[in-house]
Amino acid sequence: MRRAELTCFAFHRFRRLVMAAILLLACLFSGCSKPIQPVTITFFDSDGRGVPGDHRMIPDAYLQEFTRETGIRVNDLPTPEDNASKLDLAMGLLRSGAPSPDVYGVDTIWTGIMGDYLIDLQPYFAAEISSEDPSLIEIYRFHGKVIAMPNQPLGVQVLVYRTDLLAEYGYKTPPRTWDELEKMAARIQAGERAKGKKDFWGYVWAGAIATDSEQLTMEGLEWQAADGGGHIIEPDGKISVNNPNVIRTWERAAHWVGSISPPSVVSYTATDAENKFWVSGEAAFLLSHAIVYEIFAQDKPFRDQGGVTSLPAGKDARLATVGGYALGISRFSVHRAEAVKFIQFLLRKHAEFTATHPETRGRKVEYFEVPLVMKEIYPWWIKPGESGGSEIVSRPSGVAGANYEAVSRAYAHALHTVLTRESTAPAAAAALENEIGRIMGNDKAQPDRDQLNRDKPSRDQPGTGSH
Repeated sequence: MRRAELTCFAFHRFRRLVMAAILLLACLFSGCSKPIQPVTITFFDSDGRGVPGDHRMIPDAYLQEFTRETGIRVNDLPTPEDNASKLDLAMGLLRSGAPSPDVYGVDTIWTGIMGDYLIDLQPYFAAEISSEDPSLIEIYRFHGKVIAMPNQPLGVQVLVYRTDLLAEYGYKTPPRTWDELEKMAARIQAGERAKGKKDFWGYVWAGAIATDSEQLTMEGLEWQAADGGGHIIEPDGKISVNNPNVIRTWERAAHWVGSISPPSVVSYTATDAENKFWVSGEAAFLLSHAIVYEIFAQDKPFRDQGGVTSLPAGKDARLATVGGYALGISRFSVHRAEAVKFIQFLLRKHAEFTATHPETRGRKVEYFEVPLVMKEIYPWWIKPGESGGSEIVSRPSGVAGANYEAVSRAYAHALHTVLTRESTAPAAAAALENEIGRIMGNDKAQPDRDQLNRDKPSRDQPGTGSH
């Protein structure tokens, strides 16, 4: 009996184990286990305005669509309103080696200071990079790496003009040079004032430095580079501000103030200039950004009277600066694969946007010799066979590195003193050369590598492997 009892005990034990296994499998397949939590990546929205839900860089609809497609959630990180505070916050997070945010909005002028903290995107976006305009990619190239991918319409500077007024005064095309602009602006201004429009001006632009010195830096760089005056700081570190070509362009701009541009233009923000042209209709020409024409001006009174062309040429070239944000991935991110998927999704959405034909959006527009890069940004601006548009000139943020903001402020302040006639152009240029040399630590400007190395996290921290 004892042997039979043992056999029976073993049988019942085996049966319990089998039942337990069946129950365990049933539990697993029926969801008794703890569900796997979806991955959440954090996005540093550099184009936001300091409040949650205001996705100026990436619409809420895109974020929601991405989550539906991939299951990956995106946590939008609100950022301060002004650009300097955004950069301070971003660099504080990156220098600390924080694993979040995963994806950063990278301003065109942040490449030099953020480059050490972002991964090289070339292994992940080789095809996209090869198909992009090289001048756009170069903006985000740092020590051989491509640290950010353009994903949105960038703010290329353009000249906007009144098509109706050009036709009325017998001009078949907008100005191709600054000399032509001056003559056309003066003639149209005189004619409109003779009709009783005493507040009409030929040319408006942003000349203020109170809230945004960067705009004036962009304008000054375009003027001087187009006339052979250099790029403020050259790639080899040479400072290019104190030379006859720069001085001549500064004097020319100072001459505009009170002649074809209102005396108050030295206090105009970009919005002030835009309102003068689009809302009140009291200007023939406007220096603006391409993205403003596509977005800001859609419902403005003089929208249908506006045309777009490249900035006028100097004696050497026709050049325009670019502003805006691209997307980079922190090298400390623990969700790199998900971050790559996010950027891939946004690039696809941008491609879908550029594929939309303008007529489907009810646009009545005129484009003439627009910047060549617009083929990548707004392809409907390009006329088949047309050439002569401006090329891109980059601000010296890469070579200036961590010192770029101080360099830009000094440049804008010096130019502003010439525009307001507080200083002569030769005196301001000479003083600026010395000031930039002081900022950069010597008379041959170089990136602040010592500061970058002090701030750079050690290689034994997570995520700091070579990429």
